[in-house]
Amino acid sequence: MKLACQEQHIPGATLEDKWDFCLRHGFEGIELRGADGFRFRERLPELRAARRAGVVMPSVCPATDHFIGDFDPERRRDALAQMKSLLSVMAEIAGVGAMTPASWGMFSRRLPPFEPPRSPAEDREVLIEALAELGAHAEREGVVIWLEPLNRYEDHMVNRLEQAADLARATGCDAVQVVGDLYHMNIEEADPAHAIRAAGRLLSHVQIGDSNRLQPGAGHLDFAAVLGALADAGYDGYLAMECGIAGDPAAVLPDVAAFIRGNLPAH
Repeated sequence: MKLACQEQHIPGATLEDKWDFCLRHGFEGIELRGADGFRFRERLPELRAARRAGVVMPSVCPATDHFIGDFDPERRRDALAQMKSLLSVMAEIAGVGAMTPASWGMFSRRLPPFEPPRSPAEDREVLIEALAELGAHAEREGVVIWLEPLNRYEDHMVNRLEQAADLARATGCDAVQVVGDLYHMNIEEADPAHAIRAAGRLLSHVQIGDSNRLQPGAGHLDFAAVLGALADAGYDGYLAMECGIAGDPAAVLPDVAAFIRGNLPAH
């Protein structure tokens, strides 16, 4: 397992500066943030230069307000176009892939009016169609698309790893895989370690944060159990920090690296 951090948390004015900090403090990758409106594509000169300098950028997390499961067809099409752009950029800089939730902040069955305007069967059809299209694009580019379950208050469609894995299998495309976010899993999975083992090889990216969505070690998640389950599942991908940070990142990030490595199972 390799440790990464999202770019906005790493000290440094440039990606090269941030990478130097990573190398000095136990991190092995930088997770990028993909701004909407195709602005991530506009960063290609910067990203190419960083790649030439040896910066490792395995993943990108989109930052937008609409996703592939949107109720509005035009917004769904735009989300698909933006995700394809993210995937193509990641392919160009030797990344592994890009992630997407089904939706975010669009609807929750836990809040009024409780019943969404689309049935579960229609949700499934929309998501499989979108993921199959993104999977085909990712396959052509030599990268993967990760579906991310979110908690019930942020997304009514995909909340647990088993749901994401089921949708990934339904596309029939190997480039459609699953990302697990420990914060969301803390809310939705009855047994996160079991969920990890059950997802198996389909789980190929992990985002880490604690129970309070701060840095690992700042809450009550059992990281030893989670990391042990990942090891049991043969996971060899990235653990990318996607969380808030309480304190000065220059001091917090080295502590996180030590905390994670201290909770890895002994070989």
